[in-house]
Amino acid sequence: MNFLAGDIGGTKTRLAVTEVSGTQVRVVHEAAYPSRDYTAFDVLLGDFLSGIEPPAHIALGIAGPVQGRVAQTTNLSWRIDADALQRQFGFARCTLLNDLEATAYGLPALGADDLLTLQAGVPNASGNAAVIAAGTGLGEAGLFWDGQHHQPFATEGGHASFSPGDELEIEFLRHLGETTSHSTKLQKTAAKSLVIRQQHRHVSWERVVSGMGLVSLYEFLRQYRDAAAPQWLMEEMQNGDAAAAISAAALSGRDEICVETLARFVRLYGSEAGNLALKVMSRGGLYLGGGIAPKILPLLQIGPFLDAFLNKGRMRPLLEAMPVRVILSDHAALFGPALRAAQLADGAT
Repeated sequence: MNFLAGDIGGTKTRLAVTEVSGTQVRVVHEAAYPSRDYTAFDVLLGDFLSGIEPPAHIALGIAGPVQGRVAQTTNLSWRIDADALQRQFGFARCTLLNDLEATAYGLPALGADDLLTLQAGVPNASGNAAVIAAGTGLGEAGLFWDGQHHQPFATEGGHASFSPGDELEIEFLRHLGETTSHSTKLQKTAAKSLVIRQQHRHVSWERVVSGMGLVSLYEFLRQYRDAAAPQWLMEEMQNGDAAAAISAAALSGRDEICVETLARFVRLYGSEAGNLALKVMSRGGLYLGGGIAPKILPLLQIGPFLDAFLNKGRMRPLLEAMPVRVILSDHAALFGPALRAAQLADGAT
């Protein structure tokens, strides 16, 4: 059977007509759209379906909490109602999933070449698993091991409160959080006093480990180190994806603040990945999804990520036993909705 699968993100939305056979998913037709170019998802979906025969079943992975048959995107103003989509487009079934829950459902469709191992863990590791994905935001999901199969479940763990790990990160928290006082450390290091801006009443891990978090971290470190941004970098950040420009400058070694920014970002990513692994007790493995991880593989492989992941005191041996893998395929978030739609069509619950 054919199924319509969707991956709805704050930056980009992808839709695909897919064929499912067992755990194998074949993409028949796919298109991607800038999410912010559309006022509502149904308008975008109408564009995709124009001129094609819509499959009877649609499943969507959505960057935001799903409550019943309705989802509100976190970094967009879209409200997605499954019943309304069924009525409007004539679908027999419409299923809404959290985007990381969708990625978790897609793991069985991945092959060995779609994964890169950062830590092997113990042989034949089994048990619960977890997925964490930094992109436009920060998504997290768990997979409960019932003794025979993994059962994915959604979380909004990326919106849990950020916890700094050292003095610099404490200053970064102050920079992001609500305060009107001067930063002591910034006063000591800057040529003039810098007032911390009132930015966010609640500083979540998503504010730190995400594309927007990378940009915020860069801006903070420029102030913290009292270093001016080079003109070429400012132009690249203004004319395109600011996070991508910072990452590229860091990976090439072209700007030392960008190098420090990305190194610190990787450490923070590892720290929150370790938090998730402990909370889910992911003995069966932790997976890094999202758009950022595949682009910074050299830094993920050299140490700071795993150092921070393992830095949990007495729980270090537990974390050392867990496999840690990066999802290289950008289709996992589409495979998951397709596989879930096929399960439901077969009568699964």
